[in-house]
Formats: sequence, structure tokens, C-alpha cells
Amino acid sequence: MSGVAVSARNVTKRFATHRAVDNVTLDVAPSESVVILGPSGCGKTTLLRLIAGLEVPDTGEIWMGDVQVAGVNRSLVPPHRRQLGFVFQDLALWPHLTVGGNLQFVLDSLRVPRAEQSERIDEVLRLVRIEGFARRYPHELSGGEQQRVALARALVGRPRLLLLDEPLSSLDAELGSAMRGELVRLQRALALTTVYVTHDREDAAVLADRVIEMRAGQIVRANDTRPTEERA
Repeated sequence: MSGVAVSARNVTKRFATHRAVDNVTLDVAPSESVVILGPSGCGKTTLLRLIAGLEVPDTGEIWMGDVQVAGVNRSLVPPHRRQLGFVFQDLALWPHLTVGGNLQFVLDSLRVPRAEQSERIDEVLRLVRIEGFARRYPHELSGGEQQRVALARALVGRPRLLLLDEPLSSLDAELGSAMRGELVRLQRALALTTVYVTHDREDAAVLADRVIEMRAGQIVRANDTRPTEERA
């Protein structure tokens, strides 16, 4: 598996008789930005959750680098040990915690020393351009600011893999375009390995090194979107 950041090998996931993911194989290279594109119900979110460890495969294997993290009906490495950040479609910010509290919760779960946490939180809030927001609560923020908090929470643990499940779907066109630009900036600045799920072809055009199209639980097309000179 050398040279591969994350790999799904012949993975199938069923819910009752429905095959949400049907014998999918996918490799993502280090620092690559892969967009999984498809309509609702095609299996793209389920595939993301399998990579994250929030679901386990009925068949196949999930690898991160040279470590197998999941096999048939079992998780070998729990989600919080997979060194990944996840931005959910509904953001899933904890409303009873401040912005700083949302980030601190992640650092506590990773057992980052308290003496280091404040610096890490300040650093990531600057990175996503909401410095000074640590004491605010999610309900006090705009939609775009909440998006940035969710992204900061995903990044504060310094993940080797960033997973995003349609994080811009609730934003209007102007704000969505601005946030796409922010994600591109962060990908380049941090050399992030990213898997991004969407039904929006504009997201794919802006964010992807490679677009994976899914239909009915299967990969039907893979397109490299980079200019030819960048592939050499």
C-alpha cells in the first residue's frame, strides 16, 4: 500500500437488502484531493463513513497507509485513532459549547496536553480566518462562520486525512463560492489529503484533483481534472 494515503478494497455495505456500496475499490494518494460526485442515495456518504470508521464493511478492507483499519464486519482501528478530520453535512457543532469548547473537546479526546491546547486552538482559528471567535456559541454565528468552525474542529487534531460530506450544500451561491476558495487555499497550504462528497459539479470542478462518479453504489467514472503538465 506504499504511496497510498487511504484505500478501500472491494468494499460492500448493505442496509437490509439494499447495497449502498457495491464492491468499490478506491485509492487516494497523499496530498490528493478526491471528490466523490453523485446524486442522493448513490452511496457516496456511506463510502465516506466507511473510511471514517462510522460504518464497517460487509465485505472488503479499508487501509490507511500501510495499516488495515477495517475488515469484514469489524473495525480494527476506531475512528478517533485514524488521524482524520470529518466535516458533516449538518456540521454537527455542539450547541452548548463555545467555539473554543468545540475544538477543545477534540483535543481532550486526543489527549493533547492542556498547556498546548490554547495555542493549537488559536492557530487553527487563524488558519480558517475566525480568530477572536473562541468564546462565541454556534447560534451566535452566521452560516459561513459555522462552516469555518466545523472546518477548524476537523483540522485542530492535525489529521492526515480530511473527509467532508457536502459541507457547502446549505449555503447560498455567493457564500458557497467563497468557501470553495477557502478550502482550496487550505488544501494547498497544508498539503491535505482530502475526500470530499458532493452532488454539485461546481464543487468538483474547483476542488478536485480527481473526480470519482458514483451511481447505485458503484464507481462508474474517474476523471483527473488537473492540467496535463501537473500530472507528470
